[in-house]
Amino acid sequence: MTLSPELADAVEQFAAKDTVLLCLDFDGCVAELVADAASARPVPANAQAIERLSEQAGVTLAYVSGRPLETLRALARPPQGALLFGSHGAERWLGPDSPGLELTGAEQTARAQVLEVLESIASEHEGAWVEHKPAGGAVHVRHITDHSRGEQVLDQARAALSLVDGAHVKEGKRILEAVVVQSTKGEAIEELRELTSPDAVFFAGDDVTDEHGFAVLRTGDLGVKVGEGQTKADYRIPEPEALAEVLNRLADARAQVPLH
Repeated sequence: MTLSPELADAVEQFAAKDTVLLCLDFDGCVAELVADAASARPVPANAQAIERLSEQAGVTLAYVSGRPLETLRALARPPQGALLFGSHGAERWLGPDSPGLELTGAEQTARAQVLEVLESIASEHEGAWVEHKPAGGAVHVRHITDHSRGEQVLDQARAALSLVDGAHVKEGKRILEAVVVQSTKGEAIEELRELTSPDAVFFAGDDVTDEHGFAVLRTGDLGVKVGEGQTKADYRIPEPEALAEVLNRLADARAQVPLH
């Protein structure tokens, strides 16, 4: 893929900033979307570009993902020093002293109800499975080859979760998630911005929940949507494999710009 002139120019302008924060979604962005969520891995070219950028002066790298923090760390294998926000921002790793996620009694009860509801529904439909997360749970239907039947499962889960007090539903690509801790990727990016005080922020994502991240970007920031669908991002690339070209173009440009 060759970057559009508009995106290439935006990358060059972004690269000229002294300090930048790079925020990346994982599934469908750095990694391809796969039916078996446990088998997801970074596209090799993306991993190489991310490692390269992490070694450049003035760059702070962060993953902002819906994955549980422990799973994100295991699958993404982020470079040393990368900051991590998992569970859509409910879990964070900002250094060795980062506190773990602690649910209140009410949140623990709601999480148990969410998982019970989702497991009950998944047991009725071959191919559906439930991912247990620290802040809730998600039902996946990517193994259901009949898309209309998969949507019926998600509709059933949506209706059942609406009756669980304290459950907040998040839509995704062939997945429906419910969390008991209100958090968004936009809030995570804003927290990272406050923590690192960059001159500009880059964010790349592919799913509905990533729109909260694009919504908080400001003048001088750079948002890149991966794949199809409506978006608040100013730029778009067709697939995760194309992200490497964006990141390498950024790394090349930063290597040539004298930073203050």
